[in-house]
Amino acid sequence: MEFKSINPYTDCEVGSHTALTKEEVSSKLDKGQKAFQSWRKTPLSERTGLLKKVASILRGNAEEYAKMITFEMGKPISESLSEVNKCAWVCDYYAENAAAFLADETIATDASLSFVKHDPIGSVLAIMPWNFPFWQVFRFAAPTLTAGNTGLLKHAPNVFGCAKQIEEIFIKAGYPPYVFQNLVVHHDLTEYIISHDSVQAVTLTGSERAGSAVAEIAGRHLKKSLLELGGNNSFIVCEDADIDKAVKTAITARMLNCGQSCIAAKRFILVEGIYDEFVAKFTDVVSNLKSGDPMDETTQVGPLARKDLADQLNRQVEESVKQGAKLLLGGHQRGCYHEPTILGNVEPGMTAFSEETFGPLAAMIKAKDINHAFELSEQSRYGLGVTICTTDTEKALSLADRVSDGAYFINELVKSDPRLPFGGTKKSGYGRELAKDGMMEFVNRKTVYLK
Repeated sequence: MEFKSINPYTDCEVGSHTALTKEEVSSKLDKGQKAFQSWRKTPLSERTGLLKKVASILRGNAEEYAKMITFEMGKPISESLSEVNKCAWVCDYYAENAAAFLADETIATDASLSFVKHDPIGSVLAIMPWNFPFWQVFRFAAPTLTAGNTGLLKHAPNVFGCAKQIEEIFIKAGYPPYVFQNLVVHHDLTEYIISHDSVQAVTLTGSERAGSAVAEIAGRHLKKSLLELGGNNSFIVCEDADIDKAVKTAITARMLNCGQSCIAAKRFILVEGIYDEFVAKFTDVVSNLKSGDPMDETTQVGPLARKDLADQLNRQVEESVKQGAKLLLGGHQRGCYHEPTILGNVEPGMTAFSEETFGPLAAMIKAKDINHAFELSEQSRYGLGVTICTTDTEKALSLADRVSDGAYFINELVKSDPRLPFGGTKKSGYGRELAKDGMMEFVNRKTVYLK
């Protein structure tokens, strides 16, 4: 089988990748297991040293890697460059903090000595998405490999060029053979890989449907799983908010990566006193965003990654309008490109309220007051994150327990940061990436007890 990467802006082929056979996959899994036996014994100082080399390679070749991201999935080149540099940051972070995270934890008991040590577990499979094709991989690989595990990457088929480059980065940095391997495979081999004796865990970033399928397979084979799935984040604006600052934050929160992010703000819940002002100012800014060639450094909105994704977004817009939402801006689709679109008067039950919208669509929702805003925010099957904009930050902090999501950001868009744990609740998945939590996901916290 051949996988072809197609540039969503030009519709031209970027690259072709031959799928591995089952026998070839089996050989790679065995080699990964063998590599683990020696990699786990490699001193931590050597592992962190290699990770620093990865960061250096990423920064030194950022333009090359950014071009591949943009060619394969259409992200504006300026954002692709930022993504590559963020990958270098997460590598630096774990290189600097791994020793503290993995240190033995002494616990006072009736023993002469009792402590928890952190051992690697083996090969970990990462099933990764196309929307942040470098970042999603490195936020998994940096802590997981540095803890002494080996990594297996099954990337999204439309970004196999990125996957190949990532594998080459680890090789260039001097990682031993088979410590990190790129698997060019179709999803029909997923169960075979997860069930293989060498694979101890799986992490997936993707859709709710994919997460459910992978969790079922992992559960059946008693393998640990970590899921980072969809989101329908709310962006709450209070009456006392600085509207101009809120609009500026909201634009980035919704339009970054052309809205193709699980943690993008999708439901804008506005207290009725500022609804009209916010919508008018937001609409004015969106109408002036520059769309076009994602390779142009001034482009702010490019195409969606595939035509079926644009078709899906268009369906959601049309259904919502039929259900009573008001089309305030945009609404048109041409191939992979979908105009930045704003819907007003969105209410619970409408498609734009209930479903995750993966693209440049903003749903404007009116709340009676702040309590009603939080009630509307909680009316979601997802639980990744919430933003609230207000000048009364003390009150905002006191309201944090009103949110069941995995993140609560005050006067800032929800975003991932290597220093903070990242993950969701409800249908957004389980487990945590980044910070110390991300490294602890794939280690054996072993109790040692001396009588």
